[in-house]
Amino acid sequence: MTKPIILPDLMALAAAVIAPAEQVLETATSNLREMLSEGGRISAALLEENQAAAHGLSWLATYVESLRQMKAWADRLTDAGTFGETEQLLLQIAFGEYLAQMRGGIPMSQTEILRLSALGIDTSALSGDAVEALIAGGNTPAARKRLVDLMQDQRANITVGATGLDEELEMIREQFRRYAVDKIEPHAHDWHLKDELIPLEVVNELAEMGVFGLTIPENLGGLGLSKASMVVVSEELSRGYIGVGSLGTRSEIAAELILAGGTDDQKSHWLPKIASGEILPTAVFTEPNTGSDLGSLRTRAVKDENGDYKVTGNKTWITHAARTHVMTLLARTDPNTTDYRGLSMFLAEKTPGTDENPFPTEGMTGGEIEVLGYRGMKEYELGFDNFHVKGENLLGGEEGKGFKQLMQTFESARIQTAARAIGVAQAALDVAMQYAEDRKQFGKSLINFPRVSDKLAMMAVELMVARQLTYFSAWQKDHDKRCDLEAGMAKLLGARVAWAAADNGLQIHGGNGFALEYKISRILCDARILNIFEGAAEIQAQVIARRLLG
Repeated sequence: MTKPIILPDLMALAAAVIAPAEQVLETATSNLREMLSEGGRISAALLEENQAAAHGLSWLATYVESLRQMKAWADRLTDAGTFGETEQLLLQIAFGEYLAQMRGGIPMSQTEILRLSALGIDTSALSGDAVEALIAGGNTPAARKRLVDLMQDQRANITVGATGLDEELEMIREQFRRYAVDKIEPHAHDWHLKDELIPLEVVNELAEMGVFGLTIPENLGGLGLSKASMVVVSEELSRGYIGVGSLGTRSEIAAELILAGGTDDQKSHWLPKIASGEILPTAVFTEPNTGSDLGSLRTRAVKDENGDYKVTGNKTWITHAARTHVMTLLARTDPNTTDYRGLSMFLAEKTPGTDENPFPTEGMTGGEIEVLGYRGMKEYELGFDNFHVKGENLLGGEEGKGFKQLMQTFESARIQTAARAIGVAQAALDVAMQYAEDRKQFGKSLINFPRVSDKLAMMAVELMVARQLTYFSAWQKDHDKRCDLEAGMAKLLGARVAWAAADNGLQIHGGNGFALEYKISRILCDARILNIFEGAAEIQAQVIARRLLG
C-alpha cells in the first residue's frame, strides 16, 4: 500500500510538537543564563566568551517562533477553508526540516552549526511520537516533488501558497506586483549592470502611489496604513528590484523618527513633504571604524551663538545620499561624552545634487563607494566641515536623545528589511523556476531532476516560514506590542533565506548563473547585503540573545 504524501493528522502533529520545542528552548535559556551569570547578572565578558552558544540560542528561539507562526498561519487558513494541498505540504516540510535541524544542527552560517549540546541539552530532549513522525515523514522526497508539481500548476498565483493575509492586503500586493512586472523587472538588470540610479520617473510614480507615506497618519499627509501594508509593498517592490523596494526604507525611518521623537511643528512641517515625495530623506548614522557600535560616534555638532549647529566629521555607507533633500543625521553634541548619552539627532537639510556635482551644499563633500549589488540608490562616504544645521531641526528640540530616538525605529527598520529579504528570495525562486523549466539537459527539463526540484521546494518552504515570521512581527507592531525580538528574528531568518535562495538559484543556472547577463547574478549580489545592513547577523543574534537572557 502506497504511503500518503501528506501525513495523516498533520495539524494535530504540528500542534503536538510546539510544547516540546518550547521546553527545549526554555531549558536552553536557563542553562545558558546559569553559564553566563556572575553575581546574579549576565556577565558581558562571559557572553562574549561564549558568543557561539549565545547566538545559537537566538537561532533556536527563531526556529521555535517560526514553528509557532507556521502553525498559527495553518490555523487561520483552516478556519477560512483555504488550507489546501500546497499549504499542507509547506507546513509539513517546514516542520519536518526545522525539527530535524533543531535536533541535529541549526546552520547559523555555512560553517557554524548550533548543536544542542552547546546549550547543555541532549538531543533526546526533543522527542515524542509527533516529533518523530514529522522528522521521519515531513520533509520527504515525495513531499518535495509533489510541492514542485503544484508550483508548476499554479504559476499564475502570486505566491506559493496562500499568505493568510486579509483581502485588502492582498489587493495591495496585486497592485504592486503588477507595477513591478510592468515598470521594474524589465529594466532592473540594466540599471544594475550600468550601476545607474533608479530613474526619477519611478521615484515619482512611487510617490503618487503613496509608497513614501504608507504608515504616516492621514492627518499628516500619509495613507495611515498598517506596518503589514508596508511589509507587503516592500516585499513586492523588492521582488522586482531591491533598490526600488528600499526607496521607501529611508522615508519609513525618517517618518518613524519624527513621529516618535519630533515636536508637533517638526511633524507638521516634515511629514506631509516626506509622504508626498516632495522631499527625499536619507539616514546618516554610520561612521568609518565604528560599524555597529553607534555609541562611539565621533561626528560632532557644535552649537553657535545663534542657536544653530555646525557639524564636523565623517560618515560612511550612506544610501541615496546625493539625490536627497534632508538627512536624519546622528552627531555628538556633548563633547565630554564617549558613549550614546552625548548623541543627538538632526533633520539636516541639503540641496539635492546632480551627476556633475552630487554634493553642492556648502560644508559637505562626498564620494561614491562602488558595490557588488544593492545599487540603484548608490552608497557614499560623506565629509562634513562646519556644515550648517538649523537649531530648529534638532529632533525633539532636546540634545542627548539621539540614540534613544534611533532605537525606537529599529523594530520598523528590521521588519522592513525582513520584507525586502522575502522579496529578494521570491525573485530568486521566480527566475530559478523559470530557468529550470526552460533549460533542457539529457533530454528533459532541469526541473525534473530531483536535486533541482528539491532546491525549488525548499526555497518555497523557507519563503513561507520567513514570510509568516515577518507578518507576525508587523502584526505585533500594528497592535502596539513590543516586537524587537520578533522583528530581529524575522530579519535574522529572512536574510539567511534570501541568501540561500539566491545561491541555490544560481546553482540551478549552472555556468550561466555566473554570467552577468543572467538576472540571478544580480539577485545573488543583492541578497548578500541583507545579512549585513540594519544589523549584521552576528549583531542581530547578540541582541536577540541579550533579550532572551534578560
